[in-house]
Amino acid sequence: MTKPSPGALSPRPANRRPANRLAQETSPYLQQHAHNPVNWYPWGPEALELAKKEGKPILLSVGYSACHWCHVMAHESFEDDTTAGLMNELFVNIKVDREERPDIDRIYQIAQQLITQKNGGWPLTMFLTHEDQRPFFGGTYFPNEARYGMPAFRDLMKRVAEYYRDHQAELREQNHGLMRAFDDLLPPAPPAGLQMSDEPLRTSRQTLSKTFDSNYGGFGGAPKFPHPKMLERLLHDWHATAASEQPDLQALYMATLTLTRMGEGGIYDQLAGGFCRYSVDSHWMIPHFEKMLYDNAGLMSVYAEAAVATGDMFYARIAAGTADWLIRDMQSPEGGYYSSLDADSEGHEGKFYAWDREEVRKALNDEEYSLFAPRYGLDRSPNFEGKWHLHTYRTVAQVAASAQVEVPHAERALEAARIKLLGIREARVWPGRDEKILTSWNAMAIRGMAVAARVLARDDLAQSATRALDFIRNTLWRDGRLLATCKDGRAHLNAYLDDYVYLADAVLELQQVRFRADELAFARELLDATLAHFEDPAGGGFFFTSDDHEALIHRTRSFSDDAIPSGNGVAAFVLQRMGHLLGENRYLQAAERTLRTSWLLLEKYPNGHSTLLGALEEMLNPPDIVILRGELATVRAWQKELAKVYAPRRLVIAVPSDARDLPAALADKKAVGGAVAYLCKGSVCSAPIDSFSELAEQLRLN
Repeated sequence: MTKPSPGALSPRPANRRPANRLAQETSPYLQQHAHNPVNWYPWGPEALELAKKEGKPILLSVGYSACHWCHVMAHESFEDDTTAGLMNELFVNIKVDREERPDIDRIYQIAQQLITQKNGGWPLTMFLTHEDQRPFFGGTYFPNEARYGMPAFRDLMKRVAEYYRDHQAELREQNHGLMRAFDDLLPPAPPAGLQMSDEPLRTSRQTLSKTFDSNYGGFGGAPKFPHPKMLERLLHDWHATAASEQPDLQALYMATLTLTRMGEGGIYDQLAGGFCRYSVDSHWMIPHFEKMLYDNAGLMSVYAEAAVATGDMFYARIAAGTADWLIRDMQSPEGGYYSSLDADSEGHEGKFYAWDREEVRKALNDEEYSLFAPRYGLDRSPNFEGKWHLHTYRTVAQVAASAQVEVPHAERALEAARIKLLGIREARVWPGRDEKILTSWNAMAIRGMAVAARVLARDDLAQSATRALDFIRNTLWRDGRLLATCKDGRAHLNAYLDDYVYLADAVLELQQVRFRADELAFARELLDATLAHFEDPAGGGFFFTSDDHEALIHRTRSFSDDAIPSGNGVAAFVLQRMGHLLGENRYLQAAERTLRTSWLLLEKYPNGHSTLLGALEEMLNPPDIVILRGELATVRAWQKELAKVYAPRRLVIAVPSDARDLPAALADKKAVGGAVAYLCKGSVCSAPIDSFSELAEQLRLN
């Protein structure tokens, strides 16, 4: 297969422009700008000290390698000699990869929204004071010429520099107000005597119903994002009522319709598998074409959960296709998963994915084309810039009936067509691939692979997850602390809250596929480091950066989900599960403090905090923990049988009788005979259960 190459920009040849300081960075995004005529600096002491010395304001530009509008602004402005000359004259210019430095991005995204009262995004363009890096003006993309109601970037820079020179006193006062606004964003203290309830769970469910698109799934209008945690929440809502007289079938419908429409749509790569970042329309037809590791990790997991919840093989196929894509195109030879595929190839967004009708017709035989064309819309008008981006319009049964063939025959012909077209597409010029390996995103992928491996009974997915975990432990874990990123063997940057808690959650999930005592001990080390270096002892919850991190203008403590789950939410969830599993009260108490701290946010904005809602659900009703002990083949067989049932609040760990170096809470549960099970809820565990039928009955009654 023709593998993609890292990077997506096409700067002028290096021999015509000398490299700037970004050439030595690990980030492919920064390296894409290494031959700009802009005198770029990476964020660090050299740039910050230069700004202080020369009294120049800082122009901070934040983006990432798969960002389409980042490329547009780069081509229009950063590769233009006149614009670059003005930047170099007026500012100290700093370029940041938001994926490597989410701490910096998070602070200045918030600042941009506070200053402009507009939504943030990328590229982020911020102007900072030379003395203390406080922002005084900013925005996102600025065009090279005045349009879209925005000024030309060159004109804007002149006005900003002039204002900075002439209005120092006003800017200092604005900065004081901005820093007060940062403090106001922290959640207020919970009321004394707070009794937490399931009210936020019920409010979330009601709110999702009000914004649900009953035609195409999803929530709200275009653009539409996948929001896997919201879909997972709905599956949980349904399951919590499934045994009652009035099961919440509407919750199940909202989740499954959304998953179906996305899996049928153009947001899903119908040839190679995997999802693009979001859909620009309400039909999930035309995506913003970059493919991000974190999106696919979360979606792989929720599709696998939907498969076991419903028994519908469609969801299993999408989960498997996403996992196969990750292994084939996104896993490095060393084991870690790469970060993203770009939206653009050959300078055009989506060009890699679009088809000419005649190209498809020539590639397929008559029967294959007669089935493929109506299924994927080639018998209709073009849907993407005069070409066709594949989107499922008709079911296999429908096209088989029209062609008067049996469904299995149609499936084989369609699969043959898919393989032929994928081969043709792989010979095209690929989108750039960002080959840095991020700890937090890899942790999400490890967790997603573990869930899919368990549900789909695929050992190869567990093996892929294990390779990634081993890479992190060998490369990014040093002296009891994590590093955030690695590329070409160079690992660096202090890890963030997400890195620690996502990875602990992933390790715990992987134990439900196969047990390794050293991995469980590693998860414990991760959580101990989290408590030691990230917890807010006064306010509860966790800061995004550690106590020994570089000092920035603000130390953020966020509880809401965005494109990825809330670090505080994952922390509360995994601390509770590990606390129950290991009998560790420190973990349970830290999780409860986090939930109490975030309670007023949960009450007011539950749908912005789906991950925390999952932790709240398990605090109010602790999960079932099933510890299996005995001969390996037998306990694994029991574990696989239990995996066939959708039980989102159940943890099943199969520990062979010869396992060594077990934590006390597991070592106390002795192997008796061929196999036994211990059923635990909270701090109470059953006597050993020595038959699978009795265990199944107890779980049904529990």
